[in-house]
Amino acid sequence: MIALLEVRGKLLRNEPLAPYTWFRVGGAAEALFIPADAADLADFLKALDPAVPVTVLGVGSNVIVRDGGVEGVVIRLAGRPWAQITTDGDTVTAGAGALDSMVAKASAKAGIAGLEFYAGIPGTIGGALTMNAGCYGSETKDVLVSAWGLTRAGERVDYDLADFGYTYRHSRAPADIVWIEATYRGAADEPEAVAARISEITSRRETTQPIREKTGGSTFKNPEGHSSWKLVDEAGWRGKLHTETGGGAKFSELHSNFIINPGEATAADIEGLGEAVRADVLAKTGVQLEWEIKRIGRAG
Repeated sequence: MIALLEVRGKLLRNEPLAPYTWFRVGGAAEALFIPADAADLADFLKALDPAVPVTVLGVGSNVIVRDGGVEGVVIRLAGRPWAQITTDGDTVTAGAGALDSMVAKASAKAGIAGLEFYAGIPGTIGGALTMNAGCYGSETKDVLVSAWGLTRAGERVDYDLADFGYTYRHSRAPADIVWIEATYRGAADEPEAVAARISEITSRRETTQPIREKTGGSTFKNPEGHSSWKLVDEAGWRGKLHTETGGGAKFSELHSNFIINPGEATAADIEGLGEAVRADVLAKTGVQLEWEIKRIGRAG
């Protein structure tokens, strides 16, 4: 049982998490905390029993919440205080709760090039920092200057780009840091030119990805020398319904590295499909697919 702590934000008990995720699946959080601001979050973490697990959830675009729910506290940085975006010269500063796409648009408006790729990533800045998010040939590491966050104990830590030790979809920063804000540097360009590139990325994404489905973005990382979608496709899993509990999930006919929930899938259906495909691709090709989607919580 999590002790009742005084907060200025919202602290909800046994809160269902499915509505907060793009897949629309999963159990409840033992407690869901939506802090009012960074000071509220710092005070909460300092007062929280160190034995209580803490999980950060962004907009739920790249996560499977398992059917048994999530132990401890789930922190969600939602609302205007967490989504502020400012520009100064060739730099952009954004809160961890800001949508990647909104950061791209703000950069375009300010005539700052280099962050256009964020228009193609359906997540928040906090998630982008954690996994070195990228697409269409660019990654977070290419434009990030620095970021700051809070440790599990509620203490502030500041990181420069080099401190992250970024590699493909990976950071060596401690996993329990709750990122608060990031600063990026781009290059001066005409706002119209930056906006045009963003429009091109957005159009490409709309025509090649199932963005209006209940999905979780790219399911697997691309193994060195391979494209995950080709491996899934060649193994025969494009559009093939997979059922664990009576619902069913499948890889999209439009893009075979995107799992979709076509109706009443459970988290077990979705994760079970991913594991079945990983095993099949390994058996057929000798290539081990690694999850890009984060899976959290307990099995139902």
